[in-house]
Amino acid sequence: MKGSIRMAHVGALMMFATTACRGFRRSSQSATPKSTNRHITVLSQYCGIRDEVRRRNLIVGPSLQTVASRRRRATARLGPLHTPLQSTLYDLEEKESTASTSDEDTVFALSSGSGVTAVAVIRISGRNAFDALKQLLSPYSLEAGAEPPKLPTPRMASLRILYDPLSSSDHLNRMRDPLDSALVLIFPGPRSFTGEDIVELHCHGSRAVTSGVLKALSSLDSVRPADPGEFTQRAYGNGKLGLVEVEALADLIVADTSLQRKQALQQFDGRLSRLYLGWRKELIKGLAHAEAVIDFGDDEALGEEDSSFDSSENDGGMSVWADVRPRISSLREAMDRHLEDASRGELLRDGLRIAIVGRPNAGKSSLLNLLAGRDAAIVSSTPGTTRDVVEVVLDLDGVRCSLLDTAGVREEIEDGVDEIEIEGMKRARLAAQEAHLIVGVVDCSDQKRGLEAVQELIRADGHSDSARSSPHNNLLYVLNKRDLFEGEMEPCGVDSETFAISCTTNQGVDIFLAALSKRALAMISQEGDSSGDLSVVGTEGAVITRARHRRHVEAASDALQRFEVLSSQGYMALDMAAEELRLASSELGRVTGAIDVEDVLDVLFADFCIGK
Repeated sequence: MKGSIRMAHVGALMMFATTACRGFRRSSQSATPKSTNRHITVLSQYCGIRDEVRRRNLIVGPSLQTVASRRRRATARLGPLHTPLQSTLYDLEEKESTASTSDEDTVFALSSGSGVTAVAVIRISGRNAFDALKQLLSPYSLEAGAEPPKLPTPRMASLRILYDPLSSSDHLNRMRDPLDSALVLIFPGPRSFTGEDIVELHCHGSRAVTSGVLKALSSLDSVRPADPGEFTQRAYGNGKLGLVEVEALADLIVADTSLQRKQALQQFDGRLSRLYLGWRKELIKGLAHAEAVIDFGDDEALGEEDSSFDSSENDGGMSVWADVRPRISSLREAMDRHLEDASRGELLRDGLRIAIVGRPNAGKSSLLNLLAGRDAAIVSSTPGTTRDVVEVVLDLDGVRCSLLDTAGVREEIEDGVDEIEIEGMKRARLAAQEAHLIVGVVDCSDQKRGLEAVQELIRADGHSDSARSSPHNNLLYVLNKRDLFEGEMEPCGVDSETFAISCTTNQGVDIFLAALSKRALAMISQEGDSSGDLSVVGTEGAVITRARHRRHVEAASDALQRFEVLSSQGYMALDMAAEELRLASSELGRVTGAIDVEDVLDVLFADFCIGK
């Protein structure tokens, strides 16, 4: 409700502004000094309203340069009367251009992680980074008048001795205590990761060395310890990284599998940002022409820069709309194809959940231990041994999978069932509901009851109305204890893939594991895309990896759908149609970090480790 009120308010402001502009233009030729001054006041209010709305991120229109060009065109016919308006605009441009995102503090942190390592990397970033390095490289006290040491050549490693400033005194001839022999690199800004001056110290990785260097840096007044994610935050603030690239870097740091690493690197190189920025640029171009129709379509043809959009005079600008609509329709179709990816990027980033279900003593825990390569779950001949969900993370051909061992499912009226086991069965059903893949484990010697237990769980799960005729799309059956079953096994009568294995002898396990990996890969690959066009998602690698991205792209697509309807309803709906283009551009801007990202940044940088 609040959003609707806000957008209605914005629409009213823009309708008022459009009317003011037209009234000013029409009356400029025959205006009296008094009426002209009144129009100037109205236009000045309009400029303030529009810029204030744009500053508050309620709408996203053309850049200030585009607005400036349009205002100069609109006021050029007024002679000296346009000067106050232009000076106000130039003041706004100057304020925006001089805004700085750099931080005054100089920070340091251990970037290679804690613990004993062969090499530890300590990073310093900020305007005082080189001064801090001089303190560490000087064997004598700089405060006592020692000559400052020469810094290494930028971007070239130099072997230097690091000295402890805490061991210095006021005496020039007393040498400081050495801390370590380290490789030192400097990266002058803005050609650095953060856009600031950066120093990297590659020290020996013992606790004594790293703690000594960090303690020495802490003793300097010009530097302070970095907060989690502060280096990346400075890179974002100084324009070295976009918001999507920052998210990709966070994914790359925590990547567990090769495919997760590959996806994060593809996003980090700017593919997704370039896609969204290209869409947004096309929207802003269409919006600029739309606003030209609104402002000048009734009595003025477009200028030379608008020649790509054919228009004839005195047509109300509708021929320009006819040229804009196909472009916007093609853009919306591209967004829809981008969204029709079965959430593959998110599945690969977050990992798949595979639930192992079945009756007690079917061999679920034995299968989990076999796939994990360790005793992750307790195995016992006593029914109901597993009460809670046991989770093990596996790498199946590059896909991160969480394998869930669940409690055995049986009738609550059976002998030996207690309240704890009933709670375990509830959790087993919940795990099956949330799983992307289900592995039903059945005892070969008791196939009927085992299959019925799995099928009953799936029916209760809502995955299928009839487990035999319409099985769960991602269900695999495992007939365990094959080594104890003599003779040929009869068909199970189910449509899902079935594998006969033995967790004791490993019979058939390799075949089952290969099928499970193939099924997992199929869920995150581009094959079978319902859109029929994989040029964006598959070939270029620009896939949606976060729910935040999907939400904003869906909102942008919805806005473009409304634009297509409004743009065909005549001149009176042009303002509302243009507003939908602004909303679509705003949603894409929120993905790339162009606008309204403070809340996202607070959460994102809090997840980074110190030193990154």
